[in-house]
Amino acid sequence: MKERDSLSAEVQHLLDELCVDLGFCLSPSAQQRLRELPPLSVVAFTDAVFSAEGMDPHLHEDLRRQVRDRIQRRMS
Repeated sequence: MKERDSLSAEVQHLLDELCVDLGFCLSPSAQQRLRELPPLSVVAFTDAVFSAEGMDPHLHEDLRRQVRDRIQRRMS
């Protein structure tokens, strides 16, 4: 259980960072979904963030790269 709580906290820190630094402030329900069942790959997590914002990640390549880089730093 502690490991799951730790992962949930790490995901929340990442989501907070994406909100403050890049403007991806997801709804509470979207945040909860990502905390409870975070995508395991950097690309999947990036796409999930864009999807939760109602955005197509492939239409915003520079922004997608920035989000992906933040996620990569947190996941490594």
